[in-house]
Amino acid sequence: MLKIYESSENKTFLDELNKRTNTDYKEVYRVVKAIIEDVKANQDEALYRYTEKFDGAKLATLEVTKDDMKKAYDRLDRDLLKTLIKAHDNIKDYHERFVKKSMTYKPNGENIILGQIITPIEKVGIYIPGGKAAYPSTVLMNAVPAKIAGVKELIMVTPPDKEGKIKDSILAAAYIAGVDRVFSLGGAQAIAALAFGTESVPKVYKITGPGNIYVAAAKKLVSDFVGIDMIAGPSEILIIADDYANPKYIAADLISQAEHDEMAAVILVTDSPRLAREVNKALEGLVEEMDRKEIIQKAMNNYGAVIITNSLDESIAIANEIAPEHLEIATRNPFEDYKKIRNAGAIFLGEYTPEPVGDYFAGPNHTLPTSSTSKFSSALSVDDFIKKTSLLYYSKEALRDYEEDIVRFANDEGFSGHANAIKVRFEGESND
Repeated sequence: MLKIYESSENKTFLDELNKRTNTDYKEVYRVVKAIIEDVKANQDEALYRYTEKFDGAKLATLEVTKDDMKKAYDRLDRDLLKTLIKAHDNIKDYHERFVKKSMTYKPNGENIILGQIITPIEKVGIYIPGGKAAYPSTVLMNAVPAKIAGVKELIMVTPPDKEGKIKDSILAAAYIAGVDRVFSLGGAQAIAALAFGTESVPKVYKITGPGNIYVAAAKKLVSDFVGIDMIAGPSEILIIADDYANPKYIAADLISQAEHDEMAAVILVTDSPRLAREVNKALEGLVEEMDRKEIIQKAMNNYGAVIITNSLDESIAIANEIAPEHLEIATRNPFEDYKKIRNAGAIFLGEYTPEPVGDYFAGPNHTLPTSSTSKFSSALSVDDFIKKTSLLYYSKEALRDYEEDIVRFANDEGFSGHANAIKVRFEGESND
């Protein structure tokens, strides 16, 4: 099922993997730019028109009322509702532990005060995919940290189905998480509405949430006007395993990501040729049992691989180079091995922590950096919904103490005005 590479062939596979992100966006950008300009010019009228064109729904109103959200909550299967509430509580408990606070300090007695003011972003829009890819988990992962951070106005957009309805579990999750307003909107037009505002949709200061290639392109194009979280690529999982690992578990976990879409990357890195063979054998049987087996098979054919290494350390080095979105460590000593990992969106330890635990329930965010961007970026968190403002105070005495240093710096950079802003405060005073 998966193509097997020896460690010496590693670069060949990495070159293939990197092609996933070399999509030619030229035509996508052309289409998306036109949609954005249309929404800016025609506002709600354009939104209704695109919703009918792309979603097949003719809406009477764009906004979903609080009453409709409550009705969806009440209609939802009770067991599923309990699960959503448990997941919400886990996500809330996790993210509350990492809230930053404003602080000040005095580096030089009483004469200087420095600090940082933490302020929540006032208005945030969250994009939630709809249709077949309607994920209540994504509602919770975006809305819960936003509300913990203190966002005052949280606006959710999600596309309706052909009947103009939104999945009950999506609305129930929004109700549980405290989303303030919900709009039946999807695609690039929803991003444009959030970025620039319309008669119905308020302009926000930041947009988070995943979406298809048109949503990603729209987020990129509006990022000069509004903040965004990240441009997420196709999903990916990399599993580091040794001879200890259970091949059936490994196969199941690879499938859990391959079923996302045919561009998903599923990679096993192991120093055990026996395990590699047994995982491939297990995949043959398991894939046939899956509802989305055609997508799984395409993903594995496109970007699936087993890389056989000469040692566990080599496996870890390859994982750090690939910098996967999801990294599972299925080794004898995962609590030691994870300490060597430098680049990963999320790390899952041991054979009873498969990736879906993080997708749905544990608490850490499932919105993660993809396509090797974990080398420089992080999972969505409370930090994405705050801003940091520097605070400075110098007394007259403190400024006098450092007058010469600051003036010298300004003059070296050729800014006499900067230097004068310091010197003017002490004109006519003795330097004694």
